[in-house]
Amino acid sequence: MIKDFPARQAAAGISGRTVNLDMIVLPNVLNFALESGWLTSSRNRKRTPWFAGPRGRRPRQWPAEQRLVSQSRLRYYCHGFMASMETKTLVVVPTYNERENLPNLVKRVAAQPLPLDLLIVDDNSPDGTGRLADELARQHPMLHVMHRAEKNGLGRAYIDGFKWALARDYEFIMEMDGDFSHNPDDIPKFIEAAQDADLVLGSRYCNGIRVINWPLRRLMLSMGAGHYVRLITGMPFSDPTGGFKCFRRQTLLRLDLDAVRSNGYSFQIEMTHRVWRQGMKIVEVPIIFTDRFQGSSKMSGRIVREALWMVWSVWLQNGMRRKPRPRK
Repeated sequence: MIKDFPARQAAAGISGRTVNLDMIVLPNVLNFALESGWLTSSRNRKRTPWFAGPRGRRPRQWPAEQRLVSQSRLRYYCHGFMASMETKTLVVVPTYNERENLPNLVKRVAAQPLPLDLLIVDDNSPDGTGRLADELARQHPMLHVMHRAEKNGLGRAYIDGFKWALARDYEFIMEMDGDFSHNPDDIPKFIEAAQDADLVLGSRYCNGIRVINWPLRRLMLSMGAGHYVRLITGMPFSDPTGGFKCFRRQTLLRLDLDAVRSNGYSFQIEMTHRVWRQGMKIVEVPIIFTDRFQGSSKMSGRIVREALWMVWSVWLQNGMRRKPRPRK
C-alpha cells in the first residue's frame, strides 16, 4: 500500500493523471500499479484487481484525480510498450538534399520513449546530406547510413532499406519522410497499432482532414487521388497514397520485393495493394501532415502520370478483382 503517495508523486516530477515516461521509468509505474490495484485481469468480467492483497482484501483504490495514468493507457505501457522494448524497430528515411532537416530529425527520432534505429538512405545528395549523416552517425549509435550512387527513385530507396532491415532481423520496419511532414512523435502509436496488424497506415483523412500548410490545389489532388485509387482497386482506406507506414517483418517477407515495379509516389499505392490483396490485416491511425517548411517538394508531372497507370496495373495484377484474394 502506498502511504506516501503524494510525496512520491511530487518526487517523480508528475502531477494529476498524466505521466511522462522521460521523468519516471517504467518499473516505477509498474510498482505503483501493483500497489494501487490499477492492473486488472482481463479474464474476469467483474474486473477484479489483479493483486487482491492478503486474505483477498482489496487494496486501497486511489481516486481518479490521484491516478498517474488511466487503466487503458497503463495496460498499453505495461504490455504493448514492454513488447516493443523487446523487438527491434527501424525507421527508413530516404533523403535527397535534406541537409537542413537531418540534424533535428535525428534528435527527434532518438528522443522517442522506445528504442529505435534510424536508416538514412541517401541518393548522393549534392548538398552533402550523406556526408552530414555519416558525421551524425558517429555521435548517435542508433543512426545508420546507406549511400547510393545516384538518385534512383523513392521506391528503390525504400526497397533497399527494407532488404537492409530484413537482413538484420528488425521486427517493425517504418517508412517516414525526412522533411518533418511526418511527425516523429507519432511513431509510438504506429508500433502500438502494429502489435495486432500486418501493416499500419498513417492517414491524413481519417475522420476529417489533417493537413497543414498545403495549397488548395495540392489538397484536392491528394484527395482526388485517394478517391481514384479506391474506385479502381476497391481498397477501402482513407489515405492509400500516404507514406507514413509501419510494416511487420513477416509482412515484407511474404512480398516479392524485387517484383515491385513503381518507383515514385505510386510505390505507396502498390505496396499497400500487395499487402491488402493477400488478405493481410491493415489498420489506419490518424496523423497530422505538415507540408515542409525547408527544402523543396519532389512532386513532378512524371510522378503523377506514373501513379495514374500504376492503379490500373495493380488492379490487373489482382485479376481485375476489387477485393482481396481468398486466403489459402
